[in-house]
Amino acid sequence: MSKFRVALLQLRPPASLAESLERGVAACRRARLLGADLVLFPELWNIGYQFPPEASLESFDLDNPKCRAMVEQWCAGAISADSGFVRAFEDLAKEIQLAIVVTYLESFPGGPRDSATLIDSTGRRILHYSKVQTCDFYFETACTPGQDFPVATLETREGPVRVGVMICFDREFPEPARVLMLSGAEIILVPNACEMERHRLSQLSTRAFENMVGVALANYCGPAWNGSSVAFSPVVFDGAGQSVENTIIHAGDEEGIYIAEFDMTAIRAYRDRECWGAKYRKPGTYGRLLRE
Repeated sequence: MSKFRVALLQLRPPASLAESLERGVAACRRARLLGADLVLFPELWNIGYQFPPEASLESFDLDNPKCRAMVEQWCAGAISADSGFVRAFEDLAKEIQLAIVVTYLESFPGGPRDSATLIDSTGRRILHYSKVQTCDFYFETACTPGQDFPVATLETREGPVRVGVMICFDREFPEPARVLMLSGAEIILVPNACEMERHRLSQLSTRAFENMVGVALANYCGPAWNGSSVAFSPVVFDGAGQSVENTIIHAGDEEGIYIAEFDMTAIRAYRDRECWGAKYRKPGTYGRLLRE
């Protein structure tokens, strides 16, 4: 296998479920024409990760009846994983032979989940992930966190790729990317909805480097967020040991579809020869990580 092309859908948030479906389908069709193997939506595409304008983070307090009412209204936007919205993307994936990572607030007993479903180019669901590291300091405190980090084999026109998903705040912690790597991920897909400034970008580049995985992130465009959809290769040294740039693509803040092309042959050769990732770990000394 040589190339794996991920379309980062850097879109403005939709105003309704109907708009998210209409514009999402159109974006997928454009991505297919651009040669993508997979399209990646930003976080919670069905509701655009939007909150009432009066919902200030600084004054957020669930003991306040107004805040509780706003959270309940936000949760009301949740949809089933078997909803017509998700099924429409299954049908589209099969029709245009394109893998799709669709994101949505998923209805779930006890509280909704911040979820992503990976649909392959035959229209089959091959991975379902719910955000583990929920932002419990804001509206996501009402969400039910996911419990694992699944990895799936995605068949593409040029061969199979092992992929996993983590969502937005997950990337602020080293453990999700590490678990995905240990489970066999070669590429980590990151739906996102927040400002991607230099510290978060450096953090994400480090996740790629330390785990020897490719990373692709799709964010909302400005002015909702700041765009900066980005992809990093794990290849940070060439065969002679010289440092090389590992940024594949870094978008500005404009709305658009940005293609991140991963050279899987080069990535796999690098993973074989270099020493990071899982090769020289000493997990027997890491017990404290499980206790605290």
